[in-house]
Amino acid sequence: MTISPWIEFEVIPIEVVLATIGSQTHRRFMKTHTPASGIPFFDDAKYLVVGRGGCDAFMSICNHFEKFRDDVREQLNVRVAADGVPLMPGWDGDVHGAFRSWLEQGFHFEHLGSFWERRRDPRLLFVHYNDLKGDLAGEMRRIASFLEIALPEAKWPAVVERCTFGAMRARSAEIGEFEIAFQGGAKSFLFKGTNGRWRDVLTPDELAAYAQRVAELLPPDAAAWVERGRAALPR
Repeated sequence: MTISPWIEFEVIPIEVVLATIGSQTHRRFMKTHTPASGIPFFDDAKYLVVGRGGCDAFMSICNHFEKFRDDVREQLNVRVAADGVPLMPGWDGDVHGAFRSWLEQGFHFEHLGSFWERRRDPRLLFVHYNDLKGDLAGEMRRIASFLEIALPEAKWPAVVERCTFGAMRARSAEIGEFEIAFQGGAKSFLFKGTNGRWRDVLTPDELAAYAQRVAELLPPDAAAWVERGRAALPR
């Protein structure tokens, strides 16, 4: 979060973001939530496309809405009013109302779809949250291979351990200043790290509407991947 900025995060002035990128002395990297149509593709760059099941992502977003600092939420709402683009639904604790709005926006799936169209581009690697949860070491090795990063075998166990949810939460101060956006800081942002919390929240009708919306916005292979990760890909 500190050494690899999220470039669209307007809470941090763009001058600071650019200075952070410019000061990187390691292999340069940054994060973006912009669809593929809005970012440049360089011949000598590589792109990790990270996905998560829609309902799980929605529950995570609800936590963000709940825990945003008031001034951050207000800044986002001002941006919505200025651009007419619903970056986030107004949050009043109504999960079901927020879910309807989130489905109507469709940003989660349109974003994935924009990269899915490029999935055969050798510069892209798709990484799924389920796979990171199920086999963190294996996925980290797959990413390292894609990025052509060699790591001595003896170092792997410690590196993998540092990337577990619990370890990141325990050393959150090294990752970034979460307090700039979230009430409660890192404990609010690094909240649960689990899947399936929607099962006791969303109704059968909402899940049916979700399935219909996914089918409208994604081809079947992309829809299968977003829910199941590598398990859905042809062997």
